[in-house]
Amino acid sequence: MSLRIKAKNNKPDNNKLKKAKRRTLYSAVKRSFDIAASAALIGASAPLMAVIAVLVRAESHGSAIYVHERAGKGGRQIRILKFRSMKQGSDDLEASLNDKDLEAYYQEYKLKEDPRVTEIGRMLRLTSLDELPQLFNVLAGSMSLVGPRPVMESELLFYTADERERFLSVKPGITGYWQVCGRSDATYQSGRRQEMELYYADNAGILLDVNILLKTLPAVLRKKGAY
Repeated sequence: MSLRIKAKNNKPDNNKLKKAKRRTLYSAVKRSFDIAASAALIGASAPLMAVIAVLVRAESHGSAIYVHERAGKGGRQIRILKFRSMKQGSDDLEASLNDKDLEAYYQEYKLKEDPRVTEIGRMLRLTSLDELPQLFNVLAGSMSLVGPRPVMESELLFYTADERERFLSVKPGITGYWQVCGRSDATYQSGRRQEMELYYADNAGILLDVNILLKTLPAVLRKKGAY
């Protein structure tokens, strides 16, 4: 009898197999869409990106593109691209911020009134145009158009070990559930940001992605929670 039970237990779980197949199909469709959409958007926005680059460099010395290491899918370090929205040397936090701002920064890893941000940079952040270079990250495969925001390693401490594994199970995105539904109004301290990012990681699918993409432009135009 024990042998028959063992054989029964060794049968494949059909539900798990179906779920794995759906996940594989979703990943393939999503990657194909990412490649096609990012390539088209890079071509369409190339003149705008050129103008932004000139404006960034005209206001402050240094490269127009800022490169920063973030945690990608599976915890792999990726280098994301953004238009530089801060003055040169702003990475030196202790030299750039006072004690009060430092304390506030480490609570959410951003400041509402950040003295390091340039005038052009403030406009880019409000309109999310500083994220445009990340289309190249999407085309290269380190990011997706839709997914949790790429975070620094230190931000992962806001998640438990299990939550970190779930959060890092999907590629980070340019837009996502947190960005369109909460953005800066849903914080780490309240726990709402973690809830939103984990909701996406646990429920990622074509319909959710389409819904997020459709809500992205209205969210950007409202500028709700942006700074």
